[in-house]
Amino acid sequence: MPAGMKPLEKFLKKQTTALTRAGGFGGVGDKASGGTGASRRRASLSRVVPFFRETSPESGHAREVFTLLDDFMLTHPIFLAADRLQQVLLQGGSERRDGEAEAAMSAAERKQAVLNMAFRYLDTYRELLQEEGERSNSFPKELYMCAVQELTRYPELVEDVLKLQRWSEILHCSSDEEKESRKKQVRPLFRHFRRIDACLQPREAFRGSDEFCRVYTPDHSYVTIRSRLSCRVGEILALVKEKLQYSEDQPVLPGNLILVAVTSAGKAVFRPSDEAVFTTLGVNTHLFACEPSELDSLQLPLPEEIHWTPGDSKLHDMSAEEVANQLVVFDWELFSCVHEQVEFICYVFHGEQSRWRPLNLELVLQRCSEVQHWVATEILQCQSLPKRIQLLRKFIKIAACKQQQDLLSFLAVVLGLDNPAVSRLRLTWEGLPGKFRKQFQQFESIADPSRNHKSYRDLITSLRPPLIPFTPLLLKLTFLHESCKTFHGEFVNFEKMLQHKVAEMVRTIRRYRSSQLIDTETSPSHLQTKAYVRQLQVIDNQNLLFDMSCKMEPKDT
Repeated sequence: MPAGMKPLEKFLKKQTTALTRAGGFGGVGDKASGGTGASRRRASLSRVVPFFRETSPESGHAREVFTLLDDFMLTHPIFLAADRLQQVLLQGGSERRDGEAEAAMSAAERKQAVLNMAFRYLDTYRELLQEEGERSNSFPKELYMCAVQELTRYPELVEDVLKLQRWSEILHCSSDEEKESRKKQVRPLFRHFRRIDACLQPREAFRGSDEFCRVYTPDHSYVTIRSRLSCRVGEILALVKEKLQYSEDQPVLPGNLILVAVTSAGKAVFRPSDEAVFTTLGVNTHLFACEPSELDSLQLPLPEEIHWTPGDSKLHDMSAEEVANQLVVFDWELFSCVHEQVEFICYVFHGEQSRWRPLNLELVLQRCSEVQHWVATEILQCQSLPKRIQLLRKFIKIAACKQQQDLLSFLAVVLGLDNPAVSRLRLTWEGLPGKFRKQFQQFESIADPSRNHKSYRDLITSLRPPLIPFTPLLLKLTFLHESCKTFHGEFVNFEKMLQHKVAEMVRTIRRYRSSQLIDTETSPSHLQTKAYVRQLQVIDNQNLLFDMSCKMEPKDT
């Protein structure tokens, strides 16, 4: 590390790590001096701002400072809520200070530095701010008004004022367009409706907007409500109750309702305060609203919720390459919907202070589990040994087709074949040609978790973007979070940030998505394959899968 960075590191550790758990900045000596929270934030901001000037990352020192600013913007949800960051930037843009800050830079330079931080914030979180509408549009407007008042004193700010005006217009216009778009189009929840016309549409990012969702009643009828994906269980139940009151098929008004997730393995009752429950549902999980006394009468959705028809699997009539292509297309759509700056960080650090939920990331993780169960389900549904061997070969071909692009489905297929209910099928595996067994052994070595998944890490390092990573391994950043304290007393552990682990993960995801992975156009002859891949019918009950396996090839065979 350049010697010139040592004073900067020392300065940051001692002077700019005073963000308290409640959020906001606080100086080292502020508590002793009895200053208020707002004054402590202003004092600390004065010390931090000189290092957050917009610099071109040419020289080594400027590049380090530029990276520090980028790290701060990418990781701020961990220790500083968005509302508080906006408040601090507004204070920094309007306050007038003499002394320490002025010794490092002029007042005009300091205000420009604050505005540059604000521009970086707006650019980084533009999509999410547009989604929030008026709630977030007020921030650039307020900052614009503060800057306008400073123009007579600091005419150097004229370009920044015009830029703020453009930002206000961008967010306002986009908000209006988004509202009109929502009136015309509804995006069904992933897997919630088995409708061909819905599943063939390209996936769009969920931002907690209104969606049509289905909630069942004990007699397996259902009501369709329009509910925010991020809303609380209490709100869902209120909408369901209102619907039932006006239903002709409901002779008795509902009493106190509870919301229950009914899965192939059992039931789970949600608390009224739980949020975003729609995205936590498993593949074959459905929501039921019932009175507490009706809980025991709820039937599990299997087998009637898995729409298997007698006969051979549709997969026999599809080419391995086309199935692999459609897996990549759908995985890429889901992965592209994830907001890397927010969703990965919120998921790992469980940032309760954040207003955004990792809705799209949760769906990617669900897809990974779904593909694993799909592999096991298809093989264990096939009663004919020769055709079962053919399916085994086909899955290995599917994994091989897109090994260099879609590591999500590649490893999900490998793990599906490694499912104990499948791996125990001795007769099936013995019938597999030697070259396929050898190829699968190579795939298994990539999935080997030993030495911190070294084989996988070596593979993904050798690949060139764009690509889809095995997303669960990206979340191993949790270990960094749990092994390093975020706070030491009142001070933020900026060493945790200066290691660049969190921000580097975000940059890595950006690099994976630096260009389009695959052409999403599908010929009419492949629409059936596309629909099949996007509505995989699976059994997600491991006990049931194992029972099917034992009946197919008993232990003594």
